[in-house]
Amino acid sequence: MPNGVKKANLPQKTCLRCGKPFSWRKKWEKVWEQLKYCSEKCKKNPKK
Repeated sequence: MPNGVKKANLPQKTCLRCGKPFSWRKKWEKVWEQLKYCSEKCKKNPKK
């Protein structure tokens, strides 16, 4: 992700577990394509 990109223009995904949208973060830069869940909680807990 290039420097100077406004927060409103960051890529977004929808969590497969809870359905909430989440935005790109620097710490996810190398694994963004593999991300499916917005948090560890959603990743570990089965859907209710």
